[in-house]
Amino acid sequence: MGNLLYAVAVILVLAWLIGIVAYGAGGLIHILLVIAVIAVVLRIISGRRPL
Repeated sequence: MGNLLYAVAVILVLAWLIGIVAYGAGGLIHILLVIAVIAVVLRIISGRRPL
């Protein structure tokens, strides 16, 4: 499940970067980025090795 969290986090960060370039997605991309960061922080807090 940890690998899945990182896969989702990477996909969301890439989507955020595409959103910045395209500038059409608005606030949704930033919400997705926050979710990705939360997933990484939860993984670090749980004591597992990040990336």
